Parts: sequence; C-alpha cells; structure tokens
Amino acid sequence: MKTLVQCDFDGTITEEDISFLLLDAFAQGDWRRLLTDYRERKISVGEFNTRAFALVKADEHRLLEALQGRFKVRAGFHELVDYCLENDLRLVIVSNGLEFYIRAVLKDLGLRELEVHAAQSSFHPEGMKVRYVGPNGKGLDDGFKEAYVESFLKLGYKVVYIGNGDSDVAPAKYAHYVFATGDLLAYCRENNLEYKPFKTFLDVVSELNSMQPYSSNFYNSR
Repeated sequence: MKTLVQCDFDGTITEEDISFLLLDAFAQGDWRRLLTDYRERKISVGEFNTRAFALVKADEHRLLEALQGRFKVRAGFHELVDYCLENDLRLVIVSNGLEFYIRAVLKDLGLRELEVHAAQSSFHPEGMKVRYVGPNGKGLDDGFKEAYVESFLKLGYKVVYIGNGDSDVAPAKYAHYVFATGDLLAYCRENNLEYKPFKTFLDVVSELNSMQPYSSNFYNSR
C-alpha cells in the first residue's frame, strides 16, 4: 500500500515561525491584530496571510537576507528525508506559509527537490500579494492543508501527518497516523485524538522504523 508523509513547515520543520519573523521585521502596520483575529476564528488563515503580508513592501531579496541566522531547522530533518527515500514513502510539505521562503530554506539544506505546496506570493511596492491554490488548481481562502490531505487520500495513499499548530488540527483528523508537537500535541491530548509526540524528527524516524513493515493497525486506523 502507498504511504505518504504530509509535513507542516513553520514550527514543525523549522523551530520558529518564519512568517512571523518576516512580519515582525517588515510589516508596516499592526499585523498582530490580524493574528489575534485569526486565532479568535474571526478570519481565515488565508485572509490573515493575505492582509498581513499586504503590509510588507520589501522585495524578496531583502526578506530572505533578513532571515539569515535567525531560525533553526528541527534536528533530524535530513534523516527523515533519507528514510522516506529509502523506504519509498512520498514526503510532501504542505504549509500555510509562503512558498518563496520555504524553497529558499530547502535550497540551503540541499533539499530543493522536495515537493512543496504553500502560498504563492508576488512582490510589489504597494505590498505583497499572497494566494493559495488548491490541488484542483483553483484558489481557496481556507482549508488549504485539509484540501491536500483529502486529495492524497483519494489517490489511495495512507497518510502520516506531522505538525505543530492549530491549523494542523483539521488535516490531522483525516490522517491514518499523527505525529504531534506544540499546540497540535495539546489538542490531541485534550481531545483523545490518536497521536505520537515528537521533539525531533529522529523520534519520527524511530517510530516509523518500528512500524516497518507497516502494521495492519496503521492501515486500518482510519
């Protein structure tokens, strides 16, 4: 059976949320008020990023330059990538973050070939423009991660989900197996959602390795 590993980026692959670092440094306006509105469910994640990054007037080069040395990649990520390659697991990064900085980070890690689905962005003097495109090629404002996990399930994949945040809760509910840290971990504990906690990707690799050949319990859990 085909297995796919869907992994979040900000706060999961990186220890910090890169979008927040950029907004703190470059947004010309009160972007944190928008963040509060998002966390209080007043606006969608798509609306939050669209409105927040519209406050950023710097170009791509300046944004990427400002990130140098300001974030860490969670330990064991290279090992996870290698494990997936060696065991024929499709590894896909699906993030509410912006594709331009995700690909820049992966390039620096020597992993530019990884599959990434994230917000598309363009740079303008009047402010950035951000847009989400779903697996069907159409724009969408919310449910980006869920749309992709549903599309992978329809293709016949068994999905392993790795995430850390509030926006990972909904897609994790679709997955057959969940690795959780941060706010996602807290949610899983409080709501009896099946999960495995992790601190580094070495924990994920170890657990995946213990499941190989993957057990019937894994495949029948959803």
